[in-house]
This record gives sequence, structure tokens and C-alpha cells, in this order.
Amino acid sequence: MTPTVTISRRGADRVRTGHPWVYRSDVLDVQAEGGDTVRVLGPRERAVGQALFSDWSEITLRMVARDEAPADLALWRARIERAAAYRRSLNLHTTAYRLAHGEADLLPSLVVDRYGEYLVVQTLSQGTDRLLPEIVRMLVELEQPAGILARNDPRVRLLEGLEQKVELLHGEVPEEVIVREGGLEFAVDLWKGQKTGFFLDQRENRAAAAEYARGRVLDCFSYQGAFALMLARRAAEVVALDVSEAAVARIEANAARNGLTNVQARAVNVFDELRELERAGTSFDAIVLDPPAFAKNKASVPKALSGYKEINLRALKLLAPGGHLITCSCSYNVDEAMFGGIVTEAAGDARASVTVIEKRMQSRDHPVLIGFPESYYLKCFVLRKLDEVRTR
Repeated sequence: MTPTVTISRRGADRVRTGHPWVYRSDVLDVQAEGGDTVRVLGPRERAVGQALFSDWSEITLRMVARDEAPADLALWRARIERAAAYRRSLNLHTTAYRLAHGEADLLPSLVVDRYGEYLVVQTLSQGTDRLLPEIVRMLVELEQPAGILARNDPRVRLLEGLEQKVELLHGEVPEEVIVREGGLEFAVDLWKGQKTGFFLDQRENRAAAAEYARGRVLDCFSYQGAFALMLARRAAEVVALDVSEAAVARIEANAARNGLTNVQARAVNVFDELRELERAGTSFDAIVLDPPAFAKNKASVPKALSGYKEINLRALKLLAPGGHLITCSCSYNVDEAMFGGIVTEAAGDARASVTVIEKRMQSRDHPVLIGFPESYYLKCFVLRKLDEVRTR
């Protein structure tokens, strides 16, 4: 018997407008087990499509196919193949990129990143976790990697009742891999580094930010120093700040690897350091703010907005007239309008006249699915602080 889940009219309408998730509150009847690929029925038992079913998460269904289209392994293979072909067509000039971006590639809850000859996979729902052996087989056949690593350690897996773990699935994956991007080299830890090892989604924003680098630059929440090093090739001096001693050591090592002697990395609390720099009367010609996600859920949004306002206010006070602020938010619970509002408030409190030079988002290998706002998570504004002419 085919596993089935019946959903409400509201849930069916949500799917038909392009959103790939159905929440528990819109589930009326379940004839399935966690991890099943199920037939989804709407009002009057009309077929809505095929989906991955979770008996644990509030996201009960993740749509794979609509109407009566089959959601078999052949469909998964074809979509992985198309996703990979699209990335190759982008000519990204890097050895590391996102090969499959979950729902935005119609591969719900599946992430695949390529780092040279190695692949890193994340299966973030019960459904893709069950399909993992078949997915690995497909990736081996299609991409022929030297190794495949599962970075199944994100906390979101706990919401699916799944274990957090890191495991080798195929071949060998070394502890350190060299990533080449924009003429620079970065040593990346795929086993223990943040996300899958590197912030691939900021690649094009790093290249854009480098166009505004001059004089003295401040890079906040630097992690491995990707922004800092990219800007250091055009700036006179770059100060990189991160709370992690290990991250600072990695910045220093990456700067040395690329022969960059104008990068100074410090392990500090960024919030405290921004206030200290302001009290000291320091100024910078360009500042990058790339903090971690302050809003992990909707309940944390008010606190997150306060954090975003604080760092943007301090940065605008530290920014020299005519200088540029590259400010980012990777919290999808804070949308572009909310983030823009916070930046506006910060500019007002800093008594700074500011123009928006660019509005950017995640790199093209991390596409946004129309109708699925959760896939638009990374906002990046390039701002310029005006040098006001005052007359008597």
C-alpha cells in the first residue's frame, strides 16, 4: 500500500503557490512512517504531489513532485545531475562551490558541496537521511569524487529526531583541503570547520567588497579571513576580528600562505572591541560586518535586531567619511526589509548620511526559490558614508 498523507485546503493552497513545505498544523491524516516518500492528498482526495514525510518535525512534508508525478530515485538522480551541470555553467573560477542547494534545486533537505575532488553532503530530514546510501551511489557515479564526507552535525537534524554525526561515506577525505578562490588559497577543515568547511555563499560578496577596499580596513567576525584576505590585496592594512583563537590562527596561516603581510588578526569579542575602537577615536576606510546568524528562530528576532543595530551603529561611527560599509545578515528570520530598517535606524543614531551602493544576496550557486522565502537568507548591503560639506 502506498504511504499517504492528507492535508488541509490551506496546506494544499500553500504548495500550489510554490512553497515546498507543509507544517504539522495542516496535516489531517497520516498513513505513513517517518522517512517515507508519501503521496499527498488534498481536499476531496485530490493529488497534491509526492513528499518526504517526517513524524517528528513541525515541517511534516517536504514536497518532491507535484500532482501525480513520481518521486522515484530516477527523479533524484536527474535533479542532482541538472544541479551539477548548472553549477559548471556558471564558470565560478573557484575550486569550491555548492553543487546542490536543497529545495532551491528541487532536492528538499539535501545539501552537497564540492571542494575540489571531494564532496560534503548533508541530509537534513528523515526522508533524505533514509535515501543517503542511494544519494551517495548517484554522486559517485555522476561526479566521481575521491571522497564523500557527511557533515550531518547541524542542530536542525535534532528537530527531525536524527543523530548529529560526521562520517566518511566514500573514499578518503583529508583533514585539510586547499580551496582556491579569486586568486587566493585557503586551507579548509571539512571535518570540523563551520558549515561544511567554508562560507561558500559569500564568495561573490567577497569579490564585490574588494572593489571598495582602500586605506585601512576592518573585518568583523572574520572566521578564516576570507573577506579580510580578499580586501587585503587592495588595502594598505586590514584588521581582522574574531572571538575564536583557532579562527585567528587560521587567518594568520592563510595570510602567510598568500604572502599577505598587511593583515593583523585579533581574538576578541567583536561587540566589545567595536566600542573600544570608537572610544579610542579609530577610523577605517572600509568595514565588513559578517556576523553569524543572530536569529536562529522567530523567538530570537527581537534580540537579533538589537545585535544587528549595535554593530552597524558602531561601524558607521568608526567609518571615515567617504568610506564603505559591507554589512550582512544570514538570518532568514530577519528579512531584507527588517534588515534595511535596522541599518536605517543605525545610520540615524550615528548621525551619518548613508547611501546604498549595492544590495546583494548569496552566491549564484545558492539560488533562491520563488515562493519559498526561507531560501533567501543572506542579505548583503554595500553602503557609503557621505562626506558632507558644511557651510556657515
